[in-house]
Amino acid sequence: MEDLSQLSTWEQFTYYFRENGLYVLDLFTTHFLISIYGVLLACIVGIPLGIFIAKNSKLATPVITLANIIQTIPALALMAMIMLVLGLGQTTVIATVFLYSLLPIIKNTYTGIMTIDRSLTDAGRGMGMTRQQVLYMIELPLSLSIIITGIRIALVIAIGITAIGAFIGAGGLGDIIIRGTNATDGTAIILAGAIPTAIMAIIVDVGLGWLERRFDPMKRQQRLKKVV
Repeated sequence: MEDLSQLSTWEQFTYYFRENGLYVLDLFTTHFLISIYGVLLACIVGIPLGIFIAKNSKLATPVITLANIIQTIPALALMAMIMLVLGLGQTTVIATVFLYSLLPIIKNTYTGIMTIDRSLTDAGRGMGMTRQQVLYMIELPLSLSIIITGIRIALVIAIGITAIGAFIGAGGLGDIIIRGTNATDGTAIILAGAIPTAIMAIIVDVGLGWLERRFDPMKRQQRLKKVV
């Protein structure tokens, strides 16, 4: 058996991946799915809520304030409170991610709808469109890039919160980080959990950033002009 104490941190890191590659991949997948589930639930609730408060502006301040208050609670403290109801495991982390993701999704949906030029929606109504048609054919397409920005922020935050979820038995890459902190010389093990977590966040950020640019109406108009 190889004496790991004689190896450098980088050599220990590569050795860990050689020996535990499939295990890391399994935790990577678990980590990503927990983050995705929480953000998807937040989208299901947050996007309609953002549209609703954009149409009923008196409710915007209390709803956004409440989402802001949730955001100020430390992730571990919020997890502990939810754990009293849902117990240990992934469900509690998904619920925490859901609550933390509400603010960027609600706020960006609200902002996206509110910043649309009113003359465009008035023109739609003038053509005989119903409120639903104006929403689905004008407002949502024009605000989609801003909504994606909110989802992008939420998912990057979610990846970090999910790492903390390892403290309550949720799995994910946080498991490796915790093992590293408990080891005598666990720098390489910590990196084996932290680096894939960072890579996941970068991939998500770049991927959703690309989608955001694709759906930006101004940039789409510029691309059309170039084609013409």
